[in-house]
Amino acid sequence: MTTATGRTTPPGTVIAAFTGFLVSCVFAATSVGVLVGSHDDLVDALRASGTTMTEEQLQSAATFTQVLFASIAVVIALVQLWLAFKLRSGRNWARVVLTVFTVFQVASLFIGEGTATLAAYGGALVAAMAVVASYLPASNVYFDTVKRAG
Repeated sequence: MTTATGRTTPPGTVIAAFTGFLVSCVFAATSVGVLVGSHDDLVDALRASGTTMTEEQLQSAATFTQVLFASIAVVIALVQLWLAFKLRSGRNWARVVLTVFTVFQVASLFIGEGTATLAAYGGALVAAMAVVASYLPASNVYFDTVKRAG
């Protein structure tokens, strides 16, 4: 675990967790792509809700919703990416924050009433497996070693 330079190298479990969080970010980017392609579906849903909005207002509302949710997803993916690198370098706080993010990610699948995409389910599954890998015994030893060395 310690190299000739005195640096502690992460075990395979931490590398697996890091890779899992990277893959989860890719799934998030895919979800944004799916969201961008669903403009007409959003307009139809708004129209079906019985709103009194004009066609122009419906188009604007759908576009605003897409931009808002895509922006939020991109920011969360970037933060998750940054946290994944911190996890790989042995920062226990990053492991805890990624765990909380993953709990929210999984919970969000059940809030949307079946509107989650396959990419959203895939990203949540991979992130959950990454969380498990980050708490395996070898990972715990790594985080303890980095903490003592720091």
